[in-house]
Amino acid sequence: MASAAGKVVSGLRTFRPLLSGSIKKNAAFCFPIAQKCQSRNFSSSQICMDKKVALVTGSTSGIGLGVAHGLAQKGCNVIITGFGEEDVIKAIKDEFKEKYQSQCEYIPADLTRASEVERMVRDVKDFFPGGVDILVNNAGFQHVSPVESFPNDKWEALLSVLLTAPFLFIKNILPDMRAKKWGRIVNIASVHGVRASPNKAAYVAAKHGIVGLTKVVALETASSGVTCNAICPGFVDTPILQGQVQTLADKESLSYQEAKGKFLAAYHPSREAVGINELAEFVNFVCSENANQLTGASIVVDGGWTAK
Repeated sequence: MASAAGKVVSGLRTFRPLLSGSIKKNAAFCFPIAQKCQSRNFSSSQICMDKKVALVTGSTSGIGLGVAHGLAQKGCNVIITGFGEEDVIKAIKDEFKEKYQSQCEYIPADLTRASEVERMVRDVKDFFPGGVDILVNNAGFQHVSPVESFPNDKWEALLSVLLTAPFLFIKNILPDMRAKKWGRIVNIASVHGVRASPNKAAYVAAKHGIVGLTKVVALETASSGVTCNAICPGFVDTPILQGQVQTLADKESLSYQEAKGKFLAAYHPSREAVGINELAEFVNFVCSENANQLTGASIVVDGGWTAK
């Protein structure tokens, strides 16, 4: 769940501490080194998506990068997009090839512009002529302000990245999925797709919108071999949350763990954040053959927040 303002150019805020340093260190939250999926003797009850093509937006850091790692570990080739310096992008691509023997391609796009989304979908065919099999709409950012003073440009940018871009990706990718009679659309929504918080008008509106869009697409694709689901996390253990916790720890002279528990207690009864690897495994399951009849769902992963 996003909670701070940021740049919007490719639909993902820049977080320099994550983009600096060793990619291997930054991706350590993800998965152990994996062999090719088909060489691991997967049983019918396990998840294998060998050679499926997955497009994950907002995937150069944070949740999106974790999801991309998870899909590659299960055999997918991956298209990433988001902020990142050239050397960082190269390091991500090299790591995917080394770790998973996965083809990883980077296609930049300004997700506030419809023409850029449509161009990106066309560019996918340069690398993967068969198009996208798995679409994960993850890119997003946050701006916090009361309704009366909420800037119009921030409203428009948030809705463009969090709702219009996913709609356009689905609209332009769905025909290929229908032709193949198989596809998985996963929208990373938020607990704010089912709950509201003050001062987050655009974010909450967009996340409620993506949950509604998920249901419509699920109904329109029923019996087609394509499924569409939303995953609605609460606070996720990303560097953004870690920064908020550290600020509280410094302000109140608490240890990091004390501050984390205090911060999360107001939201998650579990007092724990959602792990990026946990979300990645949810995505893997939703994309698997074991989830053929799971469609139109909003899967809430929030440490008990919405149970209160």
